Amino acid sequence: MEIFRFIVNSLLLGTGLAMDAFSVSVVNGINEPGMSAGKKRKIAGVFAGFQTLMPMLGWVLVHTLLHFIQQAEGWIPWIAFVLLLLIGGKMVLEGITNSGSDRSELTAHRLTPGVLMVQGIATSIDALSVGFTIADYKVLTAILASVIIGVVTYLICRGGLVLGVKVGTKLNRHASILGGIILIGIGVEILLSNIL
Repeated sequence: MEIFRFIVNSLLLGTGLAMDAFSVSVVNGINEPGMSAGKKRKIAGVFAGFQTLMPMLGWVLVHTLLHFIQQAEGWIPWIAFVLLLLIGGKMVLEGITNSGSDRSELTAHRLTPGVLMVQGIATSIDALSVGFTIADYKVLTAILASVIIGVVTYLICRGGLVLGVKVGTKLNRHASILGGIILIGIGVEILLSNIL
């Protein structure tokens, strides 16, 4: 019974944590309707990797630097907000300035590895605080919980990418502007949900 509760809790936690990454995956799909299956796996893998790493990093920090973490915890939503604001703002500006350009030219270089890493950090930074909630787990249990969170994130992000590609095909040139607005909205939501 205890293992069942642990698995269910980890699955629910993973689902909740993956919602920001799902939304960003949809945006990435919208911006690149011709995305290959390999790129979808890579994007979902990056988000899943960060969602797996962050809870464990939080767990380690609780066991080593508890005082510092308690002081820095208030900055976590601000960091996510600023990162998503920068990425989203850049997308909106690109969408406005390139509105007359050919769509295939715009999407060819849109999601660079650097931008993907920033997205991964921004959408998983709240998972760092999960490490505080699982601090009483033994190390193997914490690793298992983090892996479950990562697997759930991967599956949810793959679905988000598929959905985004379908929507992006229909939106054509306006996809970058919409995607940027969505990212900014996610950043605002993260910030407001943590300060209100």
